[in-house]
Amino acid sequence: MNHIKLLFFATIRDRVGMKSLELDIPTDLTILQLKEKIGVDYPNLKESMKSVLITINREYAFDEAVIPLNAEIALFPPVSGG
Repeated sequence: MNHIKLLFFATIRDRVGMKSLELDIPTDLTILQLKEKIGVDYPNLKESMKSVLITINREYAFDEAVIPLNAEIALFPPVSGG
């Protein structure tokens, strides 16, 4: 198992109701699989997982990235501006 820390920001933090969460996940889990797991475990975040921005250890990550051991994963809502 891989022990990771999830950090939630902005509207995602508001929806989940906490700043962070620690999880044990399978060692070969990808970002896409993590997003699916979060959507199941926290149904109020399911819609957010479609457009969330994710970093692994403070570097942007894409769906196919495998999560490294003891990673810090941050979830941000999409940024909009004018």
